[in-house]
Amino acid sequence: MKPQASFFLAAVTGLLLVLIQPAPALTFLAPFALTPLLIATADEASVKQRFLFGWLAGILQWGGTCYWIRDTLAQHGGMPGWLATLLFVLFALAKGLHLGLFSALSGYLFGLRWAAPIVALLWVGLERTHAELGFTWLLLGNAGSEMGIPMRLAPLAGVYGVSFVLALLSSTVAAWYLRKERLQLLWCVPLLALYLFPSLPDVKAGDMNALVVQPNIPEVERLSGEQLHDLYDKLARITLAGSLDHSRLKPSLLLWPEVPASLYYETDPAFRSQVASLARLSEAPFLFGTVRFDANGNPFNTAQLLTATGDPAGTYDKMNLVPFGEYVPPVFNAIVGKVSQEAGTFQPGTAIQVFPTPAGKLGVFICYEAAFPHHVRAITNQGAEVLVNLSNDGYFGRSAARPQHLLLARMRSAENARWQLRSTNDGFTASIDPAGRVIDEFTPYRLMQGRLQYATGFVSTLYTRTGDIFAWGALVTGLLLSLWVKIRG
Repeated sequence: MKPQASFFLAAVTGLLLVLIQPAPALTFLAPFALTPLLIATADEASVKQRFLFGWLAGILQWGGTCYWIRDTLAQHGGMPGWLATLLFVLFALAKGLHLGLFSALSGYLFGLRWAAPIVALLWVGLERTHAELGFTWLLLGNAGSEMGIPMRLAPLAGVYGVSFVLALLSSTVAAWYLRKERLQLLWCVPLLALYLFPSLPDVKAGDMNALVVQPNIPEVERLSGEQLHDLYDKLARITLAGSLDHSRLKPSLLLWPEVPASLYYETDPAFRSQVASLARLSEAPFLFGTVRFDANGNPFNTAQLLTATGDPAGTYDKMNLVPFGEYVPPVFNAIVGKVSQEAGTFQPGTAIQVFPTPAGKLGVFICYEAAFPHHVRAITNQGAEVLVNLSNDGYFGRSAARPQHLLLARMRSAENARWQLRSTNDGFTASIDPAGRVIDEFTPYRLMQGRLQYATGFVSTLYTRTGDIFAWGALVTGLLLSLWVKIRG
């Protein structure tokens, strides 16, 4: 195959990996997304060329999926356009390396008759390394969120199990095309066993409800102290009116999201008094986003819980921070520090917190942490009965990042079989059931107050108990077999 044709096939895979995620969410293409690249790499003897094919596909995948990063950095990160563009290009080049490595190694494996499942394992294993190397977002398996049969693997192996199914389908089609053997299609036959796995939970209404306020605070405005007090006074009145609405059941929980106008529970006495009174009058626990400082003045992005009597009941400090949003990676300090005084200086939290309340044991994670399967799994494994995601997606503008972020949160519920309350500044505020289905959803880009239903859960999934054993095992298997084939020539 000519190099031009191989690069074209690689580009097709990069494009398909963009199209299967929101938006436009052409998920029917997901089982074939890797096939063009695999055909190109299997026909190429040069490891360098195979790496370049995959790198091109990876650059297109991450650049096309996360195109919104550039505008987020420029509009809300305080960066000039040229620097935001440069960092976005570097981001796409760096993230594309994963797919370059996958492409280089998978070329060795297609000399084997049993290449298809090993290639799928290699893909899954390399996916697991994204989070460890600084940034993770949508994985291949996220495209299967609406696929009922593959999603049966989510409670067993997490999103990585769904990724394996889709990668196996892609590699099987590639193996059939390359070897001209119909028997290669038999690698799909074991997938029929998915019909024997437990079905996802049926749709059931929750027996509890949370009163949630979606503030719709613009990210572009800098509020003065007086404006900030007016803001939380308005939010408090709206919340209290909803909690005292006698035509509806009393709320089990009050929720405010992470917001762009920082609220300071510990250092603002007026705000502290306001929210304490709100919890007391509503007779419900109150969870909200705030900024707290340690003894050295270091800021933390924090979830603060109050009891139904208005007393502080604990905090959770966000552990997985957004690069360039909440902190600047050390290697960029010299550059970013000179051009932007707004670059984040938040410090990461050090411990997971599960809050026991009459509304259930709450497992809280903040915004971008929805992208980390192992983090939310660890929260659930510590006893969380209901997941709570406090988020501010306003920094994404009206880009595809919003539905992408919601899709990530949905997978976290399906992996751990937990209801989830997702409270955001301006959308998408929603309740998600234990199968990852959106049950209630607010209208985005509006100031709203309303109820989200949920229920507490005690089912412990295999993924919650064992974590990423499958994904790490897939990585070891894929790497060792690639090395073995290379050594054997």
